Amino acid sequence: MPRLLLRALRMPGIRKKLLFTLAIVVLFRFGQILPSPGVDVSAVRRCLSGSDGAAVDMLQLFSGGAMLKLSVFALGVMPYITASIMMQLLTVVVPRLEALRKEGREGQAVITQYTRYVTVVLALLYATTVVAMARTGQIFPNCRTPVLYDSSVPAAVVLVVTMVAGTCVVMWLGELITERGIGNGMSILIFTQVIAVFPSYISNIFRISPFALVTMLVAGIFLMAAVVFVEQAQRRVPVQYAKRMVGGRTYGGSTTYLPLKVNQASIVPVIFASSMLFIPQLAAQLMGGTGPVAEWIARYLTSGDHPVYVIGYFLLIVGFTFFYVSITFDPVEVADNMKSSGGYVPGIRPGRATAEYLRFTLSRLTAPGAVYLGLVSLIPILVFILLRDPSSQQNFPFGGVTLLIMVGVGLDTVKQIDAQVEQREYKGFLKGAAATSRAKGRFRGR
Repeated sequence: MPRLLLRALRMPGIRKKLLFTLAIVVLFRFGQILPSPGVDVSAVRRCLSGSDGAAVDMLQLFSGGAMLKLSVFALGVMPYITASIMMQLLTVVVPRLEALRKEGREGQAVITQYTRYVTVVLALLYATTVVAMARTGQIFPNCRTPVLYDSSVPAAVVLVVTMVAGTCVVMWLGELITERGIGNGMSILIFTQVIAVFPSYISNIFRISPFALVTMLVAGIFLMAAVVFVEQAQRRVPVQYAKRMVGGRTYGGSTTYLPLKVNQASIVPVIFASSMLFIPQLAAQLMGGTGPVAEWIARYLTSGDHPVYVIGYFLLIVGFTFFYVSITFDPVEVADNMKSSGGYVPGIRPGRATAEYLRFTLSRLTAPGAVYLGLVSLIPILVFILLRDPSSQQNFPFGGVTLLIMVGVGLDTVKQIDAQVEQREYKGFLKGAAATSRAKGRFRGR
């Protein structure tokens, strides 16, 4: 990795992209610490120091600590990520969206525009909910200090408009990174949000015990290595292309493979399951925490070590992993495309038999992948159960979501940097060879 970074920095084009990405990330973090108008920053800090609970931790994680600070970029990339997942699910249900997906780049541009509209709607709902909780004091259940200077309706409208506008700016920043920087813009920003709270976790563990910090870092390195191993694992299905004669030329006859990853669904099932378990907690807070429903939620779904919470969280991840893989990878479509291109799996007949083979292979890969996602996501809860320390779950820096996002986005970004470096070096090699050939031609001409 250091050698790759040094090679990238030596190339002006890639160095410019890296610096541009870094500048956008700095601007994004500045917007996350910039308070919205009418927010009492000192009161927010006092309330944050005494807040705990699964809902608070989840908000801190997915917003990089910005949502509870009521900053300009308080919502971060949460509305966009949720909108993207919704559009992927709707693509299977709505025929119009499925037709757009099959149109290629133009259809994908229309779907992206729809995703932006859904993002604005979700941002409006999220911002209204957060501001309503801040006005009533429910955003920090254990703190009675008002966090807003003015709780009137006009002031609340200004806060909502500011947060929605901040979400639109975040979308624009993510697209700028994708177009002019390195890596996927939204992935880079969510990676920034996750690692933003990482130093606070490390400092909290160090205050508990330096030995605990060293033990945690060693365990984190082994966990990260295991996650990298599984994320890179794939089943390579061999594909043979038959020879074809087109215009007097022979095409095909090559052998390649179809990569099927063990974790085909990536981080999406974990985000979905976390959101699904967060919704009841949010509803209980909006109801004031009273009543049989709110008490049941507080008893079974708020405490992370309760068996109902653990089992429900695990089953949601496993179930949504199978569902998400089934809608993002269509074996019939892949088999038809393979057949139309003259490709086939050795020993398997093209068409329906190939589709059944791919479906069977994918299901066998998805089963361990779903269990892996569930177990990795339960790491903080398991640490809490083993240590019986309430602060261990909140301060554990190598939690499932954190670890998966850091490894997934990190690997994808490194691969893109490596690909661009190799491409530039290959172009430079061709230019050098062409220049040498021209020089030899001039010498022979003399």
